[in-house]
Amino acid sequence: MSDHTDNLPCGWVIAPLDDFCEIVQGQSPPGDTYNVDRDGLPFFQGKAEFGELYPTAVKWCSSPTKIAEKEDVLISIRAPVGPTNLCPARACIGRGLAAVRPLGSISPRYVLYGLRNTQDELVARSTGSTFGAISGDTLRNHELPVAPLPEQVKIVEEIEKQFTRLEAGVAALKRVQANLKRYRAAVLKAAVEGRLVPTEAELARREGRSYETAHELLQRILAERRARWEADQLAKIRASGKPSKDDKWKEKYKEPEGPDANNLPSLPEGWAWATTSQIGEVQLGRQRSPKKRSKDYPTKYIRAANITEKGIDLSDVLDMEFDPDERQRYLLRKGDIVLSEASGSPTQVGKPAIWRDDLLPGCCFQNTVIRLRPCVPVSEYLLAVFKGFYWNGVFAKIAGGVGINHLGADKFSSVVVPLPPLPEQLRIVADVDRRLSVIEELEAQVEADLKRAGRLRQAVLKRAFEGKLVPQDPSDEPASVLLERIRAKREMRQGKAPAATQPRSGERRRRSRAPRRA
Repeated sequence: MSDHTDNLPCGWVIAPLDDFCEIVQGQSPPGDTYNVDRDGLPFFQGKAEFGELYPTAVKWCSSPTKIAEKEDVLISIRAPVGPTNLCPARACIGRGLAAVRPLGSISPRYVLYGLRNTQDELVARSTGSTFGAISGDTLRNHELPVAPLPEQVKIVEEIEKQFTRLEAGVAALKRVQANLKRYRAAVLKAAVEGRLVPTEAELARREGRSYETAHELLQRILAERRARWEADQLAKIRASGKPSKDDKWKEKYKEPEGPDANNLPSLPEGWAWATTSQIGEVQLGRQRSPKKRSKDYPTKYIRAANITEKGIDLSDVLDMEFDPDERQRYLLRKGDIVLSEASGSPTQVGKPAIWRDDLLPGCCFQNTVIRLRPCVPVSEYLLAVFKGFYWNGVFAKIAGGVGINHLGADKFSSVVVPLPPLPEQLRIVADVDRRLSVIEELEAQVEADLKRAGRLRQAVLKRAFEGKLVPQDPSDEPASVLLERIRAKREMRQGKAPAATQPRSGERRRRSRAPRRA
C-alpha cells in the first residue's frame, strides 16, 4: 500500500493491483487448437475483439492454456497498451491480454473504470521501440485508489449513469455525422445530374439568346488538343532537319476514345457525355524503387497517403530521384486533379483533390496517384464530379478486386463524365462550394463535440477516483481494512499464519479526518 493519499477522502487508500487482484497473463495456445467451430472456450487475443464493454469472440480454443473467468477485467498489454473490457464468460486469453480478477467482493467494474482512468500511466510505462508492451510486474505494481466497498458500488452506478447520458449524446452526434455524409453525397450527385442550379439551356431560352452546348465545347476541346499535337510534331520535324514531303504524319494522331452511348442515361438539355481521356491527359505516377533513392536530383513527391477527403496533406512528403526528363513528365501544375489510385479498401480508391501552385512548387507524384491534367477550362467542376463518384461509391465499384484495390490509369481513362456547358459548370462549382463549406463547418463542430464528449468521460473518471463524484459515508469500513482482510485470506490459502498487523500512522490519521463531501 502507498502512503501518498493526501488528496484522497478518509477511508480510501492507494494500492497496487497485486494487493487486491489476481493477475493472469495470457499465453498463446498451440496453433492447431484454434477454431471457428465453437469448439472449446472463446479465445480472445487482444484489443481487436474488444467492444465498448465486452469483447466479441471470433475464435475458440479447444486446449486453453491461460483462462479468464467471467467478469474478469481483460486488459491489453501489448500494442496497444491499456484498453480494457470485461470477460463475458470463461475464456482463453492470448499473450496480448492479461486478466485482472478483483478479490474480496471488489467490483470488477470499479477496477475496469480505475484502469481506464489511469491508462495513460500504463502507456507511459510500456517498453518496446516498435510495439509497446507492459510486463506482469508492471501491471501488478500499477496503483489504483481503493474506496470502501459501499462507495465503490455508488461510484460505479454514478459513472454509468453519467456515461449513459454521454453515450446518448454521442450517438446523436454520430447520426448527424452520417446524415452530413449522406447530404454531401446527395449534393454532389445532384450537381452532376443537372439538378442543383438552373441549366444553361433554361436560362438561354428565358433570356432569348444562344449558347455553346457541351457537345460543341467538347468538339472545341478535341480540336484544340489535335492542333497542339500537330504543332508539337511539326516543331519536332523541323528540329530534326528532315522536313516531311506530305501530311501523312498527321495520321499518327490517336483520337481519345469516346463513351459508348448505348447504355448511358439521358442528360439535361445542352449536356454531353465524355470520357476522362477526352477531356484531359491521364498519367499514372512514377514507381518507387530502391534505385530511385535521392542522389543527384532529389525531388519531393506525393503519394496516395497525401490525398485526404479535405484536400492535399503535405505534413509528410517524401522525396526520391527524378531526373530532369522525369521531372518534366511528372511535375504537378496548377489545376491538375490527383486521385488515389490504390487502397486496401475500395471505398478509399479515387479520392480526389486539386493541385494548386502555392502547395509545393516542383512537386511530382508516385504511381499510387493518378493525375488528370484537364483541357476543360474549369478544373473545379471535374473535381466536383470525381468527389461525387468517390462519395457515391462509383470509383469503389470500378476498382473492385480483392486485397489491394486499383483504379488504374486505363480504367480511369474510360470513366464517363457528364459535361455541362461552360457557364453552367461555373454556377455548379459555386453552388457546390457553398453547400460543402456549410457541411464542413458542421462536421468540424460535430467532431469538436465528440472530442469534448471524450474529455467529459475522462473528467467523470477523474472525479470518481478522486472521491469527488459521490458523497462519502463515515460509517463505511475503510479500504485499508478490506485490503488487510484480502491479504490474510491469501496467506491462509498459502498455508501461512496471518501476521498481526496494525494500521500505519498515516492510515490512522486518514481515518480520523472528517470525510469529504462531493
